[in-house]
Amino acid sequence: GVGLMNGSGPHESLKGEKDARQNGHEEADPGEDGNDQEVIVIQDTGFTVKICAPGIEPFSLQVSPQEMVQEIHQVLMDREDTCHRTCFSLQLDGNVLDNFAELKTIEGLQEGSLLKVVEEPYTVREARIHVRHIRDLLKSLDPSDAFNGVDCNSLSFLSVFTEGDLGDSGKRKKKGTEMEQIDCTPPEHILPGSKERPLCALQPQNRDWKPLQCLKVLTMSGWNPPPGNRKMHGDLMYLYVITVEDRHVSITASTRGFYLNQSTAYNFNPKPANPSFLSHSLVELLNQISPTFKKNFSALQKKRVQRHPFERIATPFQVYSWTAPQAEHAMDCVRAEDAYTSRLGYEEHIPGQTRDWNEELQTTRELPRKNLPERLLREGAIFKVHSDFTAAATRGAMAVIDGNVMAINPSEETKMQMFIWNNIFFSLGFDVRDHYKDFGGDVAAYVAPTNDLNGVRTYNAVDVEGLYTLGTVVVDYRGYRVTAQSIIPGILEREQEQSVIYGSIDFGKTVVSHPKYLELLEKTSRPLKIQKHKVLNDKNEEVELCSSVECKGIIGNDGRHYILDLLRTFPPDLNFLPVEGEEMPEECKKMGFPKQHRHKLCCLRQELVDAFVEHRYLLFMKLAALQLMQQKANKPESSGALENGASAENGTADSEKSESEDGKIDDNVTGLDQVKELAETIASDDGTVDPKSREVIRNACKAVGSISDTSFDIRFNPDIFSPGVRFPESSKEEVQDQKQLLKDAAAFLLSCQIPGLVKDCLDHTVLPMDGATLAEAMHQRGINMRYLGKVINFIAKTPGRAQLDHIFKIGIGELITRSAKHIFKTYLQGVELSGLSAAISHFLNCFLSSFPNPIAHLPADELVSKKKNKKRKNRNLGNADNTAWASMTPQELWKNICSEAKNYFDFSLECENADQAAEVYNLQKITLLREISLKTGVQILLKEYNFDNRHKPTFTEEDILNIFPVVKHVNPKASDAFHFFQSGQAKVQQGFLKEGCELINEALNLFNNVYGAMHVEICACLRLLARLNYIMGDYSEALSNQQKAVLMSERVLGIEHPNTIQEYMHLALYCFANSQLSTALNLLYRARYLMLLVFGEDHPEMALLDNNIGLVLHGVMEYDLSLRFLENALAISSKYHGSKSLKVALSHHLVARVYESKAEFRSALQHEKEGYTIYKNQLGEHHEKTKESSEYLKYLTQQAVALQRTMNEIYKNGSNANIVPLKFTAPSMASVLEQLNIINGILFIPLSQKDLENLKAEVQRRQQ
Repeated sequence: GVGLMNGSGPHESLKGEKDARQNGHEEADPGEDGNDQEVIVIQDTGFTVKICAPGIEPFSLQVSPQEMVQEIHQVLMDREDTCHRTCFSLQLDGNVLDNFAELKTIEGLQEGSLLKVVEEPYTVREARIHVRHIRDLLKSLDPSDAFNGVDCNSLSFLSVFTEGDLGDSGKRKKKGTEMEQIDCTPPEHILPGSKERPLCALQPQNRDWKPLQCLKVLTMSGWNPPPGNRKMHGDLMYLYVITVEDRHVSITASTRGFYLNQSTAYNFNPKPANPSFLSHSLVELLNQISPTFKKNFSALQKKRVQRHPFERIATPFQVYSWTAPQAEHAMDCVRAEDAYTSRLGYEEHIPGQTRDWNEELQTTRELPRKNLPERLLREGAIFKVHSDFTAAATRGAMAVIDGNVMAINPSEETKMQMFIWNNIFFSLGFDVRDHYKDFGGDVAAYVAPTNDLNGVRTYNAVDVEGLYTLGTVVVDYRGYRVTAQSIIPGILEREQEQSVIYGSIDFGKTVVSHPKYLELLEKTSRPLKIQKHKVLNDKNEEVELCSSVECKGIIGNDGRHYILDLLRTFPPDLNFLPVEGEEMPEECKKMGFPKQHRHKLCCLRQELVDAFVEHRYLLFMKLAALQLMQQKANKPESSGALENGASAENGTADSEKSESEDGKIDDNVTGLDQVKELAETIASDDGTVDPKSREVIRNACKAVGSISDTSFDIRFNPDIFSPGVRFPESSKEEVQDQKQLLKDAAAFLLSCQIPGLVKDCLDHTVLPMDGATLAEAMHQRGINMRYLGKVINFIAKTPGRAQLDHIFKIGIGELITRSAKHIFKTYLQGVELSGLSAAISHFLNCFLSSFPNPIAHLPADELVSKKKNKKRKNRNLGNADNTAWASMTPQELWKNICSEAKNYFDFSLECENADQAAEVYNLQKITLLREISLKTGVQILLKEYNFDNRHKPTFTEEDILNIFPVVKHVNPKASDAFHFFQSGQAKVQQGFLKEGCELINEALNLFNNVYGAMHVEICACLRLLARLNYIMGDYSEALSNQQKAVLMSERVLGIEHPNTIQEYMHLALYCFANSQLSTALNLLYRARYLMLLVFGEDHPEMALLDNNIGLVLHGVMEYDLSLRFLENALAISSKYHGSKSLKVALSHHLVARVYESKAEFRSALQHEKEGYTIYKNQLGEHHEKTKESSEYLKYLTQQAVALQRTMNEIYKNGSNANIVPLKFTAPSMASVLEQLNIINGILFIPLSQKDLENLKAEVQRRQQ
């Protein structure tokens, strides 16, 4: 029924099972079969071709018809035996294959075809690509690109802890038998109670990094470019090489290949050297002239291909590391050349100089999307262009701030300059021409780009055909905010006034509208809950809009309809927008709202709007059901009762009223079904509904603020309370209702969402471990970060506050680091490039060091020229004096942090310096350092920092290695894959493992089709798959999938991201099940180390981790060590789950088992009794848990008595006593594994052997 559309997305689930089968596709599927049919189109049709390359045996290669010829090229350039070739064509029966053709379009290409690799002549471009590729091969094990955050490389340390690959289901190192030899003692800092938090262990040295040196130098020669007459001999460029044997040679790259020439450093002699080898590949030439090169290069390639592919595949978006070891800076021709010729985003495979980003972004949107294969192609293309665009925009933004791009309006003052680089338009986040004067000036100009980006993200997700948005990336770098946008064709040639045919360029004074735009935007209004409304323009004419006024419509020269300036796609947040003469609801006033904010662009998050509408929908159903029942019971006062509800405008008044009568509704669920049916019939408007029932729906609609009185439909008018927007008299009442709706939404955030978040934290359904995961948890519930102070205050007042210690601590840390980040931003704007490392280290000293008066080092005098200074002052983007930063003191900084926390977050911090903050709030300085570095993009040297030394500052300028950009961008989604994933999850939750497993496998395939191999969502998919493998008894498969999940989490989220920590724990469990005990321990110790660094010891997740460690140690008979971890877990569980919880009972039992193994029966009995008492009180005498515990108590008592008897016997008869040997047993691996499964929440579903076989076969078929 269309009548219910707005609320009906999530509510379909009320209908129960029968919908769960529909895969949640947009089209109505004919059921599962339809889906499978669709999917099969993509797979199952791979075939094998033979490849014949010069100098090696022919080999077979599996290909799929969808691949392009170019992908075979890529494979050959990666293979160990063909990786040194780049300039070749593939030929079938003598015909050259087109690189961009799909294999299925090539005539005569089939199973068993022979493809020949044929060397082609070089051009300058091809020669450059070749040299670059050889350099990449030489550097393939070198992690410096990952530390420097370039080319989408990122770090992974898993292989350090698993000593190589976990493959072969662990046959290679079965440690089960030689258990005794494992050294299980962790480093001191990992033990419970340890206070040191070393940093160096974060990035352990990887053995493979000490690279095998193949060459000393490979650079461009100074003789480039070749003079005219040599060009006519085919010389393309000259290289200069010094081999490891110290031979200096000069090499000519010619059209036919590479050869040695007779030039030296000072003499140009291009003639071939004697003897002359001409090699098509540079590697073959170097093999001839340097034996060390030959040996080491082949060893290096062997190593390269042995690494797990996930360690080397590029990530879709750059991940930066906030620490890095000291690296030697080596000579590197290609890097140097890149930096100076600055390949303007001129990507290797695109002919012509620069990419037309706008055209690429929009064309991919226009690809067809009728069936699954088309949608996958389209989503894959959209994703790829977005990630390329983000990378280019980031490079451009850094170039702009570093001053390497010429402005398009160079004569204007620096703040107002705009730039174009590589077909991307860049502007700075300052209020240019008082555009945002009424909204908060520069502060508003700083926040507008991120709001705009959220708007772009949202409209892209709705994906209406014919409506276009700009590629948008927001980059924060060195204290500046840069917005990068793709360029609408023709926009630069015209004045803005002529171009805008919809919306307003002056915030609502002059407003225009356009029928085509209204039609397009109308399609987005339902999913985005935006109400179509009329506003008055400066001539007092009514203009109809379906967005906020400053959303502008421009038709580009390409005829496409673009919308831009989407900064107010979502309704304003009235808690932060005091309006004259408007009264806020009670809940808001109680919490001190409305509060004046720094700018007037605060809006509610999309998640909040959705949750609010959902809440109202449930209310609507309840009210209508209630009335229907009253009608049945024929109560005359029914209408009165409802008027009453409606007049207490506030949602809560209604909901309390309906809660009280909840009992009745629940007895009568059919009431809700009746309402549903009724609403649908009314909406279809077939006149069969009696007036009384119409009345019911009308009343319910009115009570929840629906814009229609025949169906539930809540929408917001984003222009309400916009300064400068006026509404016509005719819509006065509608505007009143809209204002009320906004107040209700603001109240809903405070009265439902914040308490809901805190409740979820109390139940531990939400377990943030650091600032980012806390922010994510808040955002998922639609709570903006500006409410952080309120959330912390709410926690402080919650009963059971101790169980929220971890959240409180993360919250305070986040509040301090965010306030510090705000100050750091303005601080950096006054620093010129030469003072950056000194300024940043000085700031960090003031922020974290105990040293009372750090002094900043200004750049040395001999470098500061006296003459130039006067002139250059105004070039700085900030208006501050260039050295003002040096006078900051810790007292002043902390005073500013406290006032920032008060002004921005409305929270009073009780600390005057870092030491007090650490003490009062129990924070770790190393954690604060991580948080501030991640938020600001600072990279520091990996070494041990002494924060508490009162005699010298913690940081020197040598410790600041780099400053990276912090990038916000759109994340295009793989919708079909995600539907499969969700339905798979749902199936698993209902207990249909086999179906669930198939759907998840399918989802994995589709994700790979869209995102490529590396993506956060693929990581989640692999983790779930591994868990299913494990539950169904396939341990080695579980291990392999979970290994991929860990690698991917390290690469895409970061090596110490909370998600990575969790993945390590899962992997440890599967290692243990595969009897790789020492590996399991190493992984758990790594997880514990990371958790200590990221948060500290006092966290509910630490209890789980320590239980895992304790159990594994128990299994390898390290009893004393095991007890340290288990007893720590017991203490933490008691604190966070309450001493009466079942988790604590289990913890007692685990401790008792170790004491039993140590034959300390008294302690064992004591713990097991505690556990027994909890079980008895919580579950009752007859529950199986209580019975098990009571059995175990009996057993322990017998053992204790037997031991006592033996002891007495010894005392009585001395050495000739007749002793019955006592049975001390090490726990069996199976029993340890069973306990591990219990604490990790894994329930086994008994499957018959046959089911298992079928399932494995099925999974294998899918993965072919």
